[in-house]
Amino acid sequence: MSTRESDRITSAQQTLDILYEMSQLLNTQLDKETLATCVGMIESGVNPEALAAVIQELRRESSVLSAQPATGSHR
Repeated sequence: MSTRESDRITSAQQTLDILYEMSQLLNTQLDKETLATCVGMIESGVNPEALAAVIQELRRESSVLSAQPATGSHR
């Protein structure tokens, strides 16, 4: 691996670490892997506001599903 590539990777990791710290301060509840995926999607052209709306909707749906009683009988 070249020094230039190594510097780029180090810089990207430092940037992700800073973004993760900010996300923790903002209580986004995103883990580092999810945050990195979101950053990659935004860098690829995904609208950040649309991405945030999708994440919020998925969380709402997950809450609803978690609150529903399990189906099936226990005899």
